[in-house]
Amino acid sequence: MAKLDRSLIHSLPIFRALGDAELDAVMAHAKAQHIPKGAAIFRQGDIAHAFFVLLSGRLKAVKITPQGQQVLIRFINPGEIYGFTKALGREDYPATATAVVDSVTLLWPTVFWDDLVNVPAIGSKITEILGHRLQEAHSRVEELSTEEVAHRIAYTLLRLVAQSSRSTEEGILIDFPVTQQDIAQASGTTLHTVSRILNSWEKAGLVALGRRKIVVCDVPGLTHLAEDHWSASEVERDRSR
Repeated sequence: MAKLDRSLIHSLPIFRALGDAELDAVMAHAKAQHIPKGAAIFRQGDIAHAFFVLLSGRLKAVKITPQGQQVLIRFINPGEIYGFTKALGREDYPATATAVVDSVTLLWPTVFWDDLVNVPAIGSKITEILGHRLQEAHSRVEELSTEEVAHRIAYTLLRLVAQSSRSTEEGILIDFPVTQQDIAQASGTTLHTVSRILNSWEKAGLVALGRRKIVVCDVPGLTHLAEDHWSASEVERDRSR
């Protein structure tokens, strides 16, 4: 691949606080890799030969449960570090990471992990990231354990809006291709259920649907539905008053 733009690397949150010499030392061990749309950078159960920082594009991490169910763990956004299994005390990848669109990633050999976290500016950032991921996982478990399916779907859409979105004439577009199957895997339900609920929300004016495209037309309404346990029909009735 072409030589990487140093300013692009330095602008990534995990490297932003590094001095020039520290950045050079970190990048001396890095390689860049293109991941075509639909290709996996690693698969669940593979020995973790590397850890990564996504430069551009979008990945999704999907885990297969012992029962054979596919669960979408999270989308991986540009600038995020991922595949850091050594920090989790394991030698294999716990999920499969696949490119949603053509993507470019940086990768380092796993043996370099300890050297990386010993760089003070990076070690503190990684600790912050691990804390955030733990809180995110806790919230997901709580949702799956206690929330009805419509509320889980609403929370999933709101998370995607928070991660990557832009304003359009219709509303807030989730700014990367996302399918109803992705939503089903992320919220722990079936494609049929997601399709039924999203269609009812479209009629209520909460969302607008397209091929691999979801627009949230009413973020406050969707937030009310998620947090106050409104149904789509209640939102629709409320609007008609």
